[in-house]
Amino acid sequence: MNTTDPKELHVSVDVGCYSHYVAVGLANGDYLGNFEISHNKQGFEKFFMQIEKYKKQSNGEVSVAMEGFNGHARPLDTMVQAKKYKLLNINNLKLARFKEVFPAPAKTDKIDSRKGLELFQLQQVIPAAKNVLQEVYTIPQDAKELKSLCRRRNRLVNERTRYLNSLHADLTSVSPGLVEITGKLKNVWFINFLVSSKRLSLLAKRSEKSLLNIAWVGKTKVKKILLWQKQAMFSEDEPFMSELIRQDVLRIKELGEIIALLDKRIYALTSQSKIGKRLLTIKGFGNSSCGSLTGEIGLIDRFEKESSLAIYLGMAPLDKISGNSKGIRKSKNVNSHAKTAMMHAVDKHRRYVEESKCYYEKKRAEGKKHNQALRSLGRHLVRVIFKMLKQDRDYEIVMVNKKGKS
Repeated sequence: MNTTDPKELHVSVDVGCYSHYVAVGLANGDYLGNFEISHNKQGFEKFFMQIEKYKKQSNGEVSVAMEGFNGHARPLDTMVQAKKYKLLNINNLKLARFKEVFPAPAKTDKIDSRKGLELFQLQQVIPAAKNVLQEVYTIPQDAKELKSLCRRRNRLVNERTRYLNSLHADLTSVSPGLVEITGKLKNVWFINFLVSSKRLSLLAKRSEKSLLNIAWVGKTKVKKILLWQKQAMFSEDEPFMSELIRQDVLRIKELGEIIALLDKRIYALTSQSKIGKRLLTIKGFGNSSCGSLTGEIGLIDRFEKESSLAIYLGMAPLDKISGNSKGIRKSKNVNSHAKTAMMHAVDKHRRYVEESKCYYEKKRAEGKKHNQALRSLGRHLVRVIFKMLKQDRDYEIVMVNKKGKS
């Protein structure tokens, strides 16, 4: 049954990189008109001016559907929400299936914008159009910031990893044995040691006193360095490779400092966030994972069921069965950033909670691989997380006795 106000104003925006095509109609199906706007201040002003004119004709609420929410649609999407219009995202995957069933005579921006208006009516009566339009909730500011900060942190961590891998290869070839004096290349003391001289060969000539003046290089580290100096050797490429290695080390050091500052900001925001402070109570769930999950989830009200949250977090792969072949397929609705954070968090969680560790080992004994066992455990944790966030409760472990009573 259609409960939509027939005078509600429907707006469909076909989003492009530099301009957007807009179609406007009423909930009863009446088509009011269309116009094109540029992706700049003047274009946005024209958009809202036109919508307000149409709103006076309809005397109803405004619902705006746009394809590409949080992509090329920015910042128009947030401006729509600031105007208190109802914002709807056109799900690209479901829209593609819908177009296969109801193809348009041609593909143009004008036709695509009109197609968005059709979806408003058809989603209530045709199963193929159901959920193509999904309401976009206003996400808390702290979650928006965490999403950007955590994604930036991940990019910087990946960049540092690439530099570290390159550094390992270069040091191994230029000065065999140098890498062995440290457990990890990114150790602050080792990074400071490498940049303390302009050439690698000069590191082998540093005195014990001068080594102790290097930040984070204590007596224990100095002993390791002195042992290396006695057997230090360098390839013929050392003269020109030293400068290249030094540049990489300085970049690694810079990235480490930026990541450390981001970690502080992420923790501060996460511990203040409604979602974040709950997730931090789960044993093993670290700062970066909780920050990333808080930013990607944004608002728990977006998820009506815990199964939807499980799919979004990548903890519920779908069955794929064909004849005698059985397997799983990945859902295209998975948020890859949230999935990565969840997998890291679950992996650490199982080491801190005995019940989770036993469940993981049980799945491994059944023949599941490491990641499969983690997803199985993660699926159970999603149920817990969903209730925690819906009921605004901290994580707690309930002890159960042999009779099954807590």
